[in-house]
Amino acid sequence: MAEDALGELQVGDERVDEFTVDSRLVTDVGGTIGRSVLSTPGMIGKMERNAAMLAFPKLPEGKPTVGFEVCIKHVGAAIEGARCTVRATLREIADGRKLRFDVEVAENGRTLGVGTHERRVVEVPPS
Repeated sequence: MAEDALGELQVGDERVDEFTVDSRLVTDVGGTIGRSVLSTPGMIGKMERNAAMLAFPKLPEGKPTVGFEVCIKHVGAAIEGARCTVRATLREIADGRKLRFDVEVAENGRTLGVGTHERRVVEVPPS
């Protein structure tokens, strides 16, 4: 798949979204911390979704992306009800189909999670 087959997607593209830490995204670590906080899997899910949503509208029809690697550090807590920001920036396109993103989740400018995420452009035949 040649890079020109990637539609309008370009290195440097960025997408920012906001979300509220709700019951689907929290853990209390088996009752050990006494509060419900943003879970690592919930945070990573928000990062992956944001990267996918950055790429989706810029790619040609029939060429969605699938995630295949995450490298994330969860460095801060956010309690249930907190308003957070998730950011994805396309850092690199490799082999015309591998998309490498820098990703971050923050609350009021305080970093909660940071790392990288990779997605691959795949071809889905028409149904």
